[in-house]
Amino acid sequence: MSYTETDAGVIAFTREMLEVKIFRIREEMGRKAALDVSVTIRKLLGEKDEINVIFAAAPSQSDFLKELRADPLIPWERINAFHMDEYIGLEADAPQGFGNFLRERIFGKVQFKSVHYINGLAEDISAECKRYAALLEQYPTDIVCLGIGENGHIAFNDPSVADFDDPEMVKVVELELACRQQQVNENLFTGLDKVPTHAITVTIPALLKADRLFCMVPAKNKAKAVYRTLNGEIGEECPASILRRKKGVVLYLDRESSSLLDMGSPAAVE
Repeated sequence: MSYTETDAGVIAFTREMLEVKIFRIREEMGRKAALDVSVTIRKLLGEKDEINVIFAAAPSQSDFLKELRADPLIPWERINAFHMDEYIGLEADAPQGFGNFLRERIFGKVQFKSVHYINGLAEDISAECKRYAALLEQYPTDIVCLGIGENGHIAFNDPSVADFDDPEMVKVVELELACRQQQVNENLFTGLDKVPTHAITVTIPALLKADRLFCMVPAKNKAKAVYRTLNGEIGEECPASILRRKKGVVLYLDRESSSLLDMGSPAAVE
């Protein structure tokens, strides 16, 4: 695998259709990802009256979200916001709730045209999936801002439930043990018994409907997932591997999350 390296120490290469950028530290990663998203937002809003963006909720997104919400050039009032998953049965005010996470970090910090939350406490969860799917049909996704889980999931599409040809746009899933343990490892829950066992998630085909996807994956605990995403077979065993088959996707890494990659020799910069 050949790559280019800039004077600022940013390493860039392409894996099939997937663009990859590696930064020295996660703060630089978050800053550049936010800038790229901002430029894309403003370009799209030069072509249409409003756009629709799906956000991920996870500690891996914090640097990116901090930079994005501080950008004074983004016309938030022309953006409809969504999130990609939510626990089922978690208390309405629980800070671990993904809607609450995003409300604290961006949804409640800027004036979006609209914000659409998944209700993990709905009396009829099946109907809630249909309601959210209908919203995604009504507001076709332009941009997805996502991450990758330790088990290679995107949104809550764990390997055991991921389906690259999923007929549903939004569905109920049972969370794998590795996925639930990650929530404990990241100090989001005090113990495994506190982590919900089921969630609502936007499916992989629904996420890939967007023209542009920006995937932010910092930290050492994601190194194995990053390696599998870039070097393993493309399949549901590592759901994030599908990003290699999608145009318009950029994967942002730091030196820790990319530490298992064999970069070979840099290519000449043309």
